[in-house]
Order: sequence, then C-alpha cells, then structure tokens
Amino acid sequence: MTRKLFGTDGIRGRANVEPMTPETALAVARAAGVEFLRGDHRHQVVIGKDTRLSGYLIEPALTAGFIAVGMDVVLLGPLPTPAVGMLTRSLRADLGVMISASHNPFEDNGIKLFGPDGYKLSDEVEARIEARIDGRLPGGNGDGAAPSEHLGRARRLDDALGRYIEFVKATFPRELSLAGLKIVVDCANGAAYRVAPTVLYELGAEVVPLGVTPDGLNINKGCGATHPEAMQAAVVAQGADLGIALDGDADRVILADEQGRLVDGDQLMALVARGCQRAGRLLGGGLVATVMSNLGLERWLAANGMALRRTPVGDRYVVETMRAEGFNVGGEQSGHIVLSDYTTTGDGLIAALQVLAEIVRAGRPASEVTHLFERLPQVLRSVRYAAGQQPLEADSVKAAIQDGEAALNGRGRLLIRKSGTEPVVRVMAEGEDEGAVARVVERICAALAAA
Repeated sequence: MTRKLFGTDGIRGRANVEPMTPETALAVARAAGVEFLRGDHRHQVVIGKDTRLSGYLIEPALTAGFIAVGMDVVLLGPLPTPAVGMLTRSLRADLGVMISASHNPFEDNGIKLFGPDGYKLSDEVEARIEARIDGRLPGGNGDGAAPSEHLGRARRLDDALGRYIEFVKATFPRELSLAGLKIVVDCANGAAYRVAPTVLYELGAEVVPLGVTPDGLNINKGCGATHPEAMQAAVVAQGADLGIALDGDADRVILADEQGRLVDGDQLMALVARGCQRAGRLLGGGLVATVMSNLGLERWLAANGMALRRTPVGDRYVVETMRAEGFNVGGEQSGHIVLSDYTTTGDGLIAALQVLAEIVRAGRPASEVTHLFERLPQVLRSVRYAAGQQPLEADSVKAAIQDGEAALNGRGRLLIRKSGTEPVVRVMAEGEDEGAVARVVERICAALAAA
C-alpha cells in the first residue's frame, strides 16, 4: 500500500485547508482508532498539542473521531512531542497523537501518531490507516462506529506536565548538578514553554527564558531552533555559559556555546556518543544519522573507532534503524537527537541535558567541549515549487544535477530530495572546496526555479 496523506513525519499542511481540516482529522481518528482496537479491554488514546491557534480546531475533531469508535481520550494540553510518546507508554494507552507542525510557522499544523509502544507508526501502518479513510479497508467512513452504549469518554490529565518534568529530570545523572551554570533557553513560544525552564531551574541552573509567551500565532516566529539568533545574542549579552534553542514541539534542539557559536545536531551526537563510549554504554559501535549529516562527523567517528550508519531523512527512519540494528544514539543534523536509553523519539530537552552532563563532567567551557570536529563546507538551499509540479523530472534539472556530480568528482556529496513536510526541493552539497560546493548548489537551484 502507498501513502499520500502521511509524509515523513505524520500529516502536515496549512491549517483549515486540506488535509489539515476538522473533517480529515475526524476521519483520521476514526481510521486510526479502528486500526488500534485490539482485544476487549477499554481502549484509550492520549492527545497532546503545541501552542498553535489551530490546535483548538484539530483537537476536538480528533477527540470526536476516537470517541465515535469507542476509544477513551486523555487530553494532555500543550506538551512536547516526546512527552506524548512517553505518556502513551506510561498510561498503557493504545495510541498517542501529537497535534503539531514542529518547526513550521503557526499557519501550518500536523498530526503525528504513536503506537502503544510509544514509537511513531511505521509506513505500513500509516498506509493501512489511509486505506481505511478512502474505503479500501473497513473502518474509516463510519462503518467502524461504536454502539451508543460503547462510545468513549474524554478527560484531561491535569498532572501531565509534572509527569513529564520528572521523567526528563531523571535522565540527568543524580551525582551531577547544573548549579553555577547560567543557561539561556529559547522555547520557540511552543510546547516546552513551561517544561524546559522548570527542568533546568530544578536541576540548579540560573535560567534566562526566551520564547515563553505563546499567543497561538508566534510559535517559531523569529525564535527557537530554526531561528537561533536571539538565543545566541542573549547568551553573549547575559554572559551565559550555554544557550539552548528548542523548536515548536521540542523534539529538536540547537545549542550555542558561551561565545554564541552554534552547535548543531552532528556535534551533539558526536559528544553524546563519545560519552557513552567512554562509559561503556555505546551500543551498535557508533551512531545512526541521516544522509544530511556532515562528512566531518563521519570522518571523526571513524578516527575514534565508531561507525556511522546513514538513513533517509526523518527521525522516524533513524529510530527504525536504531531498533533494527541495536544502536542507542542517533539523530539528525537539524537537532533531532534520539537516545533510546531514555526515549522512543527525538527529545530536545533530554538531548540538551546529556550534553550538559558532559560539560559539567569536563569542568570546562562549552566552547572547549562541544566542538569536536571541523565541518566540511556544506551548502543547503530549498526551492519551493507549485502544487502538482514535478521539478525533478525536468531535463534541465537532471542535466544540472549530472553536471554537479561531475564537478564534485568524488571529493564531496550531492543530495537532492523533495521535502516530506512541505512543497520544496532541498539541495545539499558538501566537499573540501567551498567555492565548488556553492557553485554546484546555485546552478541546481537556478534550474529548479526555472523548471
């Protein structure tokens, strides 16, 4: 079965426009509910969301759909995506749902689904849910409706925030403390706006919070992991020891050292993997990352006796490979860090705490601890295209890509792919010659724009 509704990270689109409408949310809930009605126990689904205005549109539609097929609904309110995975397992629920478009602007929203094990659903399960929605399998168009006496109920979990805070704190070594550290944390006016400052404060840090005044419209707007400039500036202005920037649903993180220099996901994975290696806790002999990770990371890992296993883009594919091949550290350059000793999906706050543990243990400034290798020159650009277009099929684009590969001539990498979350083509090239890399990307982007 193929998927059309689901992308690389659930369903995503502009709010109140298909597929992110209450009608589709209702259909998704019905179909997903039927998919996970297994056994004769009282079925339960947990639903979390970020701070987007459209969460008020999607949440009740999902709730109605699950109740209609006989599932009880537990509403978590605004919480990070990884909290949904954690609470799905903790509450022994049959399904978990996160309403979020992650790092996208407030106009967008999305639906991410977790199975009872707390992991995101596989492509195969998502395809079956789609088949129920369009009638190829039963259960998505009202034929899975529960009898009146078996309808579900909805309740709010009032202590969801506290449960997740305690879970996150428990991942930080008990013998360590953040006392004496001044930390800037930018919560992107998103799902972690209460959680992240509280965790850092309770672990002893002096906290400078940014992006903690969500109004439904300002999530990710000039702040957070995709716009870390404000965090970087605050670190320098405040004389802080470190800066942490989360995205809208807090499943990714970018750091800045005390000089305001950014530390991306590749550096963070390398640091955490080395810490695990030294402690004898690194599984799989290395880490899992996507095709986007820098060659510098791959070379550094090899020089330090660790392997790099690459996957397609998407933290879900990273997790699948980690589970299949026995790794416990993985992630993406963009800051999705998956540490399977603690979580089932990317968790920006937990990843930040593991990095902070390494800094505390070292007793040295973040700038001396977090920059482990020199990145090879890498250029990444995105070219937006109109709905229905197939820009990668154009002969001019194919010729530009072929010329780019010839120009790099084995001294670098070229990666062109459609985004799975928005209508853009991402063009990435890296190599030892920065000028050649930039020229290759520019020519391919020009060809895409003209296609």
